[in-house]
Amino acid sequence: SHNLVIMQKCKDDLEREFYIRMTRKFGWTKNVLIHQIENQTYEKTLLNQTNFEQTVSEEIRKQAKLAVKDEYIFDFLELADQYSERQLEQAILAKVEPFLREMGGMFAFIGSQYRLEISNKEYFIDLLLFHRRLKCLVAIDLKIGEFLPEYIGKMQFYLAALDDKVRLEEENSAIGIILCKSKDKTIVEYALKESNKPIGFATYRIVSTLPQQLQNQLPAPEQVALLLEGVE
Repeated sequence: SHNLVIMQKCKDDLEREFYIRMTRKFGWTKNVLIHQIENQTYEKTLLNQTNFEQTVSEEIRKQAKLAVKDEYIFDFLELADQYSERQLEQAILAKVEPFLREMGGMFAFIGSQYRLEISNKEYFIDLLLFHRRLKCLVAIDLKIGEFLPEYIGKMQFYLAALDDKVRLEEENSAIGIILCKSKDKTIVEYALKESNKPIGFATYRIVSTLPQQLQNQLPAPEQVALLLEGVE
């Protein structure tokens, strides 16, 4: 039944191969598979913006790229039209299971407002996750507005502290994901050039359609095929 859904709902062979591999990898039920296809997980994974090519070791690079989408759909959150970053965080905490599922299926929840003490000062990471396949901590910074370049400096600080004070010896370096309501892809690209820690940038929506201009930015088929090698 899974294969029938994939054959009926996917547009080309590469998209079908993506969902076949992801279903096998994460054990998606038929309903979860349909949800992922309707939420355009394939396109959003291909369009993601990260600096992992320069900052993540080669052995986990493809897996890391697959761990960040360009956009996440949080249609399960109960939020008013106007909300604060704290209210966004609380809404996510009330729906941790669907949140982790939307993040990709390999994430485990460690904590919220995760405390770091450095030079007798306290700092707090909005959400701290762990990616089981990548074997690394993942810091999430929640923003309710548009991406700003200065967000990178704070995330790099968090990642350096996590690597030094929290990461276990057998774990890979921590990764950061900055989640904003919106982002300008060109500004993100410039910001990434100055970042020396592995960071991904994404937006979130309550409802979603992928704009046509983003459809036109999908990578070439040979690049997609290369990325799919990371899905085993």
